[in-house]
Amino acid sequence: MNTKKNVLVTGSSRGIGRAIALKYAALGYQVILNCKTDTKRMEEVKQEAERLGGRCLAIQADVGRREECIRLFDTISRAVGPVDILVNNAGISHIGLLQEMEYDEWDRLLASNLSSVFYCCKLAIPGMVHKKSGAILNISSVWGICGASCEAAYSAAKGGINALTRALAKELAPSGISVNAIACGVIDTEMNRFLTDSEREALLAEIPAGRMGSAEEAADLAVRLTGTSSYLTGQIVALDGGWI
Repeated sequence: MNTKKNVLVTGSSRGIGRAIALKYAALGYQVILNCKTDTKRMEEVKQEAERLGGRCLAIQADVGRREECIRLFDTISRAVGPVDILVNNAGISHIGLLQEMEYDEWDRLLASNLSSVFYCCKLAIPGMVHKKSGAILNISSVWGICGASCEAAYSAAKGGINALTRALAKELAPSGISVNAIACGVIDTEMNRFLTDSEREALLAEIPAGRMGSAEEAADLAVRLTGTSSYLTGQIVALDGGWI
């Protein structure tokens, strides 16, 4: 248990982010929850985190917007001090042909999925460098590795995250800060609930493990990657059941 470390998990009102936040809470970390709009669900996660014995701070902010991200970090700094572990989880999906995607949809997806990672990293790094320690974990996707038809914009954003992860790891390694990413395959969260039964069965048939991953498995991996030696850095770890 490490009660002195502050962990920020963006997009933590549901899904993978929620599971990661609760995992850290159960281990006794000071957890900072964040959501864009669903403050009711975020408050429910806060209550659950506190029941697990963790200390918890919940802050609404759209991390895809620079000014809101600055406000988020200012609030955290005043309340609990600098962020020791940053988990960039916030993001949205988009399914459809690229030529049919509206310009504002592209801008919104890139802001939520990629610019948010830049903003949060930029604001978290100074405190980590001052301490000569810290960990950044980016929640990515296997589509950032190989790309997906009808998810070209999403794939581009996740590919950007993967490249940023590798490059930033080289910048921050001299300061004892690790930067890694989890490239998720099919994780059983609300993001995949749109699948029909037949689509779900066809998808599972492609995955050697024969099932979707769980948010809890992603959370377990997140804690391991941020709790290990800073010598493990610049890695894109696929969590996909052998799929890709």
